[in-house]
Amino acid sequence: MSIVSQVILKADDELRYPSSGELKGINEFLLSGEQRIRIAEIMAENDKKIVEEASKQLFRKRPDFRAPGGNASGQRQYNQCLRDYSWYLRLVTYGLIAGDIEPIDKIGLIGVKEMYNSLNVPVPGMVEAIRCLKEAALALLNTEDADEAAPYFDYIIQVMS
Repeated sequence: MSIVSQVILKADDELRYPSSGELKGINEFLLSGEQRIRIAEIMAENDKKIVEEASKQLFRKRPDFRAPGGNASGQRQYNQCLRDYSWYLRLVTYGLIAGDIEPIDKIGLIGVKEMYNSLNVPVPGMVEAIRCLKEAALALLNTEDADEAAPYFDYIIQVMS
């Protein structure tokens, strides 16, 4: 839930107007909106490049995933991995746009470990994939933008670990 919604709901629950501190927080959120949208656009425009680089990094570190019997050994499995990487990148952009982790939770992380376990996909491998995705995405950003985006990747990694 965005800071705007949080402030409104809290003030309404307490039957009061938002405080000056809460309004300052909303203002800071709105001022950072341009940066967050710019980062989301960079990631969206470079989705294929980021996913390709992340997959190269992952499979360089874990060639067993592409080896016969590995979770990405066949073309179908490999394509599903790339699809998932793109999906996680999209989740990060949702979090950035909202300025909050709630969309990441609600859309993508509830039950994710159980799903991967039921499909016999090694969760530690997915965590490593998200680390590679983070590295590839942040490499396209300046330091300030990377600092803004990194916590959303870190949150996914933390939840999946």
